[in-house]
Amino acid sequence: MPDLPLRVLVLEDHLFQRSVAVSLLKQLGCIEVLEAGNGGEALTLLQTVGSIDLVLCDLQMEGMDGLEFIQRAGTTGQLDAVLISSCMPSDVRRAVRQMGSLLGLNMLGDVTKPLQVDTLRQFLKEYLCRRPFIQPIAVGVEMASEEQVRQAFIDEQLQPYYQPKFDLHTGEVLGVEVLARWNHPSEGLLAPAAFLPMMERCGLIDELLFSLMRQALSLQWQVRSQGAALDLAFNLQASQLANADLTSQIKRILASYEAHGASLTFELTESGLLEVPAVSLENLVRLRMMGCRLSIDDFGAGFSSLQRLCHLPFNEIKLDAEFVRGLKHEPRCRAVICSTLALGSSLGMSVVVEGIETVEQHRELLDLGCTQGQGYWHAQPMSGPDLLCWLQGTAKVARSVP
Repeated sequence: MPDLPLRVLVLEDHLFQRSVAVSLLKQLGCIEVLEAGNGGEALTLLQTVGSIDLVLCDLQMEGMDGLEFIQRAGTTGQLDAVLISSCMPSDVRRAVRQMGSLLGLNMLGDVTKPLQVDTLRQFLKEYLCRRPFIQPIAVGVEMASEEQVRQAFIDEQLQPYYQPKFDLHTGEVLGVEVLARWNHPSEGLLAPAAFLPMMERCGLIDELLFSLMRQALSLQWQVRSQGAALDLAFNLQASQLANADLTSQIKRILASYEAHGASLTFELTESGLLEVPAVSLENLVRLRMMGCRLSIDDFGAGFSSLQRLCHLPFNEIKLDAEFVRGLKHEPRCRAVICSTLALGSSLGMSVVVEGIETVEQHRELLDLGCTQGQGYWHAQPMSGPDLLCWLQGTAKVARSVP
């Protein structure tokens, strides 16, 4: 394997195990391999050397253990990804991955000991395949000010990026998820973590949604004028459902672009649906009455009751990408995927699987009965002009009904 542009930290208290891991990573071509014997040493090292790409992290250690290290490192912004290396039971390792994901870390998966070079090679390969598409977030604007965010609206720097959703059998494009990006004049393209918290604080989340809708519906109109259909999916915060005027504003925007509600899906994260007041439920019902689809996003990542599926008018489940990442190594992930497919079928809800990143995952999901999915193996998020070129050049899209 050629030199890999990776700075990797091995966090392991057992000297022999640590030396084996360091040797394997160097053998695989990592350009810089650092090491630490406990979490405290690792945090000190981060302060000295700066950010790293990946930590190979044991869990049980004297002093600060791997669990505390992950919790602390998750707040520093100096760590991109974590690969757990532990002899703990699989359910414990999975719970740690869940915790890391909730902290915003890229949890690649876990490996047992003794380490195997082929297993490490595969994880490094998957990480490198994903890394070019991760939107960089500049440290200087992670905590964007209200003034910066409002100026971004004025200067029209907030733009939609589109990630296609596919029929896994035919490769047909079923629609696109509309993702917010900040085209910052000096920092480049920034992901939502750079600006959403301040927008929520300033009450600008609805304005962001409506701006993305107008831009995306304009692109949908261009696609429709070429005789094709392009369904759009927008992320909706549960807090936005408290706006009594939400659906009337959405209806006005649709009318201005001669678009139909049936071409729109609104995705809400499972964790935001623990409590649904009457006005929120009314908005959900009105969106469905307009023909829009409602999707529970990141299903399985939160802790809400399955009663939400029965009591709220959703007709789509988006299964969290964590289950696909663990499909090869974790039997419980396979069980969850199969159970969710059965649940969706019983409730008359479609199931979309997120996070498909390899051809092996795609084939295995097909074998399990999955029919719809998203992921970088199919297509990465792209700008509107790039999406139009991509649709015209390579993609199979549904034809619009005359």
